[in-house]
Amino acid sequence: MQRIMTIFGTRPEAIKMAPVIKALEKDPTFSPVTVVTGQHKEMLDSALNAFHIKPDHNLHLMKKNQTLTSITVGALTKLEPIIAKTKPAIILVHGDTTTTLGATLAAFYQKIPVGHVEAGLRTYSRYDPYPEEINRQVTDAISSLYFAPTKKAEQNLLQEHHDASHVFVTGNTAIDALEHTVSADYHSDVLDKIDPQKKLLLVTMHRRENQGEPMRQALQAIKDMLLSRDDLEMIFPVHLSQRVQNIAHEVFDGVAQAHLTKPLDVIDFHNLAARSYLILTDSGGVQEEAPSLQKPVLVLRDTTERPEGVTAGTLKLVGTDPTMIKQALTELLNDPQKYKQMADAKNPYGDGHASERIVTALHQYLDGRDH
Repeated sequence: MQRIMTIFGTRPEAIKMAPVIKALEKDPTFSPVTVVTGQHKEMLDSALNAFHIKPDHNLHLMKKNQTLTSITVGALTKLEPIIAKTKPAIILVHGDTTTTLGATLAAFYQKIPVGHVEAGLRTYSRYDPYPEEINRQVTDAISSLYFAPTKKAEQNLLQEHHDASHVFVTGNTAIDALEHTVSADYHSDVLDKIDPQKKLLLVTMHRRENQGEPMRQALQAIKDMLLSRDDLEMIFPVHLSQRVQNIAHEVFDGVAQAHLTKPLDVIDFHNLAARSYLILTDSGGVQEEAPSLQKPVLVLRDTTERPEGVTAGTLKLVGTDPTMIKQALTELLNDPQKYKQMADAKNPYGDGHASERIVTALHQYLDGRDH
C-alpha cells in the first residue's frame, strides 16, 4: 500500500479535502495519512468533526497574534520529522493558505512530490488576495501533479508551462462536500429567529485586504439596506479575528434584522446557505458552493480567482463600494427575472465527482513513476 499524506490547516481546506480523504479511504491500494497544522483551531476542529475525520498528526500551530512568518516557520519545523518518518509516496495540499505554502516547501526539501488540489487559480495581482495569490503560484511552481477545478485553471497552468500530462481537470471538491452536508430535514436554532416570510441575506466577510475601512463601508451598505426595507433579515457568522469582530459589532449591534453568530460549522453553514435568498461574501469557497445551491452571490472583492462564476452569471463582483453593493442588492431584490438568471445559471465548478477523479489521477501518476 502506498502512503498518501494530506496536509491542511484551516476550515475551508478541511471542507474541501474531506471528500478526498474519504475517497482515499475507500481505495485498498492507498494508505491515507492525515496531517493538520492547526493554523485554525476551533473552526478546523468543527469541520473535521462534521466529516468524522481524526487526524494522524496535529501540529497545533495556532497561537494568539500569529503571523504569516510564524505559521510558515512552524509548519516547516514540525512537518520535517513527520514527513521523514512517514515517507509518503506523495503529499496532497490544497489551495492557497500559508499552511499550503509551508507544507509544499517541507515536501520539496525532502524530495517528496506534491499534488495540488485546486491548482491553477489566478488573479495575477501580487497582493490581491494577499498572501494567497503568491502562496498558490509558489505551490504550483513546486508541485508535480495538478488537480485543476476548471478548464480556465488548466489553461493558466499550461500557459505557465507546467507539464500537461500532469494536469487534470477534476472539478472542485467543494461540490463533493455538499453531498455530505445538505439535508432536507435540517433544523437550526438560528433559523428559528428568522421570519420565514422575509428574504434572508447570508453574509461572510473576513479577508485581510478587506479588514478596516473597506469592510466597514461594505457592512454599512448592507445595514442601510436592512434599515430601508421591511422584507429582509440577515445572518452574519462573524470570523474569530478580533478586527472583524470589532467592525461587525460596531456596524450591526442594535439592528433587529441583523443576526450575528459565531462561526458556523460546515453543516450549519451549507444548510443556511441553501435556505438563504442570496449571499454576500469575500470567501472563495462560497463562490463555488452557492451556485450548486442556486443562490446568487455578490462578491465583496474587486477581483476573483474564480472568473468562471462571473462568466457563467452565478457571481457578480461588487467590491466594497457602498453604491455598487446597494445597486446590486436592489436589483436582485426587486427584479425577479434578474434573480432567476443568476440562480439558474449552470455551476461551472463541478458535478460532485472531483474526489474520484483525483484518486484516478493519483493512480495514473504513481503507477507511471513505478515503471
